Amino acid sequence: MMEPEQVKRLIESGLDGSFAEVSGDGQHFQAVVVCPAFEGQPLLARHRLVNEAVREQMDSGALHALSLTRLLTPAEWDQQQG
Repeated sequence: MMEPEQVKRLIESGLDGSFAEVSGDGQHFQAVVVCPAFEGQPLLARHRLVNEAVREQMDSGALHALSLTRLLTPAEWDQQQG
C-alpha cells in the first residue's frame, strides 16, 4: 500500500520541474500535476507523461488507481490561482 507522499515523489521525480498535489486512501489516489513539459501538449499526451512516471508501480500493483484530476502548465496553474 502506498501513501500520497510516495505517489507525489514518484510523479515529481519522473517529470522534471513538476509539482504534484496528491490525496488518497492508500489504494485510490487523485493528483493535480503542474509541469513545464505539458506546454503545447493535448490532455491525452499529458496523461501519458504522468502515467509513464508511475508505470513501474502501476504494473507491479503497488499503485492501484490514480485519477489525474488536473494537468496544467505552470502558466495555466498561475492563471487558475490568480
